[in-house]
Amino acid sequence: MPRKKACHAGTRLAYTQCVQRLLFLVFFTGCALISTTVDVQSAGITPSGERFYYSNFDGSVGSARIMRRYWRVPVVHPDATVDSRLDPRLRKAATIAQDRAHARSKARCWRAVKEALLASGVISSYPKTNYASQAGEELVQNYGFRKLPVRDQFKAPIGSVLVFGKGTTGHVVIRTKTGFASDYWTRNRCKYPLVAVYGKFSS
Repeated sequence: MPRKKACHAGTRLAYTQCVQRLLFLVFFTGCALISTTVDVQSAGITPSGERFYYSNFDGSVGSARIMRRYWRVPVVHPDATVDSRLDPRLRKAATIAQDRAHARSKARCWRAVKEALLASGVISSYPKTNYASQAGEELVQNYGFRKLPVRDQFKAPIGSVLVFGKGTTGHVVIRTKTGFASDYWTRNRCKYPLVAVYGKFSS
């Protein structure tokens, strides 16, 4: 019997401590909210339903407009154009790459681009580099490609080779009329930064 009473007493004590901790947490959270409100008001900022205010790391106050609606209109980029100065076999390579492309990436983009360029006849041997980020340098040094003055991937001409990223985190594609082909086809912007666009001029 004394053991049962001790058990009940321990349970009540644990329950009381839990309630006390919860009340302290609620009190502390309320104080923090009040402090934040006072800081904002002391900075000369009035509550607004149009803008969201926040504090920067340097102590200054910034704001951003609150967006309450958005338009579900897809971004449509114009089709790629043909640069008549480029070797027409590049356009053939673009067609080959798109025909062979999968619906999703197989992590073999540079291999797919190599095979498409070789099959089109625009290069005479299989490139030896392993990483996509190395594609441009090898194409320039060994296959007569040149860097094109293009800074936007959607403005690259059909058949041009686009290199993204650096080191082991890169990507390479061939520009098609409506998108980009490697081991898969997409019309979307690459997540890696564009390094350069390459093409081979007709001799």
